[in-house]
Amino acid sequence: MNIRAETSGDYPGVARVNNAAFDQENEAQLIELIRQSDLYVPELSLVAVDGGDVIGHIMFSYVTLETPAADTRILDLAPLAVHPDHQSQGVGTALTVHGLELLEERGEPLVLVEGIPAYYPRFGFERASLHGITPPSPKIPDDAFMVKRLSNYDPKYRGQVRYPPAFYQADAVGPSA
Repeated sequence: MNIRAETSGDYPGVARVNNAAFDQENEAQLIELIRQSDLYVPELSLVAVDGGDVIGHIMFSYVTLETPAADTRILDLAPLAVHPDHQSQGVGTALTVHGLELLEERGEPLVLVEGIPAYYPRFGFERASLHGITPPSPKIPDDAFMVKRLSNYDPKYRGQVRYPPAFYQADAVGPSA
């Protein structure tokens, strides 16, 4: 397995992995909408490739943290997907660890995730509310909205997160009905 930044040739494979992993198309739609925005960071959209096939994908893109001082762009992990044929084999862990290492190298202060509360704490994520960061929607359970503080973290990062329109257009906010 090789982990690298996605290329445009990977886009169909990324969509297939996300559609299969989530059994719906909204995450693939979210990825496409983010790619079309100024919040997209190409080097932080990573693929796991095995035998030439995309088997996993993780994307970090910018969202807004509304603070009393000013709006600040911070990174959000969304989505993380592994094809069902390759789940429980360490692909998601490898993608997440590699991505977090890249964020540290870039000097990012923190990263958010709206995800499975039993999965992300193994990487150092904890409830964002413990650090004064609130989700963009009441649909998001407190225990599912998490933050990982990185080496350049500063407690000034407090406030409410605002997702870009892509998250709402793709119906990717809060648990699925």
